[in-house]
Amino acid sequence: MKNIIEIKDVSFQYKGSEEGLLNNVSLNIAQGETVLLCGASGSGKTTIIRLINGLIPHYYPGDYSGTVLVDGHEIKNTELYDLAGVVGTVFQNPRSQFFSVDTDGEIVFGPENIGLNPDEIRRRQDMVVKDMNLEKLMGRSLFDLSGGEKQKIACGSVSALLPNVILLDEPSSNLDWDAIKDLKNEIVKWKSEGKTIVISEHRLWYLKDLLDRVIYMDNGEIAGEYNGDEFFAFTDSQIRSLKLRPVKIEEKYIDKFSDISSGQSALRNFSDYGNSIKLKNFYFTYKRRPYIFWKKKLSAEDGDILNLNLPELNLPKGNVIGVIGRNGTGKSTFLRCLCGLEKDCTGEIIYRNKKYHGKDLTNISYLVMQDVNHQLFTDSVEAEVMLSMKEKDTEKCNEILERLGLLEFKDKHPMALSGGQKQRVAIASAIAAGAKLLLFDEPTSGLDYSHMVKVAELLKELAASGSTVLVSTHDPELIELCCNHIIRIDDGKVVSSDFCNCAMDLRIDKDYNLGNRLEEDNENAV
Repeated sequence: MKNIIEIKDVSFQYKGSEEGLLNNVSLNIAQGETVLLCGASGSGKTTIIRLINGLIPHYYPGDYSGTVLVDGHEIKNTELYDLAGVVGTVFQNPRSQFFSVDTDGEIVFGPENIGLNPDEIRRRQDMVVKDMNLEKLMGRSLFDLSGGEKQKIACGSVSALLPNVILLDEPSSNLDWDAIKDLKNEIVKWKSEGKTIVISEHRLWYLKDLLDRVIYMDNGEIAGEYNGDEFFAFTDSQIRSLKLRPVKIEEKYIDKFSDISSGQSALRNFSDYGNSIKLKNFYFTYKRRPYIFWKKKLSAEDGDILNLNLPELNLPKGNVIGVIGRNGTGKSTFLRCLCGLEKDCTGEIIYRNKKYHGKDLTNISYLVMQDVNHQLFTDSVEAEVMLSMKEKDTEKCNEILERLGLLEFKDKHPMALSGGQKQRVAIASAIAAGAKLLLFDEPTSGLDYSHMVKVAELLKELAASGSTVLVSTHDPELIELCCNHIIRIDDGKVVSSDFCNCAMDLRIDKDYNLGNRLEEDNENAV
């Protein structure tokens, strides 16, 4: 079978980096193959994606040697616009690839840009919207979408181009479980059409029965190569030895936490927890109404326009609380309102008999955003963490960085790190802030398994030290590892909340060896 992608003896080092990220890598991918790139954060997966789509060397400069051929095009001699109809990419951060301001315009941007006739453009749009269940997202501003909804639109816009080669960089990182099923169905459709698909991914369970080959990356090199059936037949201990997320247990967790919904779990206000943080009158809408003299204060009576409708909720102090729900249902809005980022939110927090509202909320809360690029400001990792400290403490800073595997990067610019490494820098800053209410929006997006476990352990330690931790997540393994309680949000309302007796004793040694935590059949998972 013809090789559509040929990577020959490629070494690459990003400009300003002291070490080479790729070391003499060679890889051939045949027409119609579906290939997974897996490995720890920073192992070179995204760099391989950038080689194939031409972002290296045309956008990301650096020391580059070797040859990359895609469908007969030598990448370093081919302009990016000449690859538009050949290679389509869904980036780890979908915002970085949008060209329009609304969802309809984004879906049709690619077909319009390559000069297709209007009838064909409309046909492709209708096909993509139907195949990927995007009907509810059409006609909306991209700025009003959640992270997961943006990810779905990015997948749709690439699909509309009908490229021969499709590259997916962490495509499931911000998706809810139903959206992941839609993504899987779309990959099945692409495979049936003979597309060549390359996927860089940490969440592996949904790719079962889809993969022809698995390429395992480690420290900028190809350290292993397996066929799909062979890889998914690995035992849990074999998967752990590769520092990858389990391939067999996540679906079990999804079924477990899908049961926490209205009608199956009573709405509890945690009133039996005397030591709690009280939330009152949290109302917010993105649909701003015109006013002449004064702005009408939002209330429960405005329920038809409210994106957050929370009259009252008590949060038990010193616990890790999972916030779950569908994409676009209000989880990120809830966290943004709690930390005072949405100035039009009416809510107040009562903590130790003192009321906080508006800008005052920043005195007791700290948010790690879903897109951490919005909150990285300084020119080094160390300076970024120190910025969050009320009193500068180099020793404490280094201790936090070491716990998160970032100490070796302390002098590097945060924007020069991989997506997962940036995520850990933002988490380190949150820990250093020492806020009483710590909010994390998809904190394990883009993280490999070992670092996800480190984050889970740190969240438990933060709760044990007196902070109340809220974690918005679609990651059932993270819930299983560290959450004591779960609240479910639907259409801006807390529809269920309950005690979650699932946080496990991690029993991790200093190297975070997971071998003693889970048995082969996971019977010890609570």
